Amino acid sequence: MIRALKTLRAVQWSMLASILLYGVVGELAGPVARAVDPALSYLFSTLAVAIVGAIFVVRRTLVLRAAESLATQPEDSVSLNHWRTGYIATYALCEALALFGLIQRFLGCNLQQSALYYLGGFVLLFFFRPRQPVSVVSVSNP
Repeated sequence: MIRALKTLRAVQWSMLASILLYGVVGELAGPVARAVDPALSYLFSTLAVAIVGAIFVVRRTLVLRAAESLATQPEDSVSLNHWRTGYIATYALCEALALFGLIQRFLGCNLQQSALYYLGGFVLLFFFRPRQPVSVVSVSNP
């Protein structure tokens, strides 16, 4: 469990650094900002909303369910694999959100439009840091 937690933290921090790198690369290597077809902006916005929804679905179906099982049985390898897979899938979706910003920047959008995607991916990736599952013991008063 501890090894998986350390691995996930390393993956998270490397992906956070890559999102910062996307912003820098987009500004240094991206073209001069120009007018972009509004339909393209709507498409990216719709996809971004769908990705955020998928992030929460993955977290609920894989991470949270596996965390409940791991809290009571920390050595359950199936639950540990689901838990790890859920975090990695969540991080990949957050990274995809940030990549939308880089793609838009290379299509000619300005930094203000791309920054929303960078920021969204970064904040979600930072917010969903891996936590060790703990058991919640309910105490009832007689």
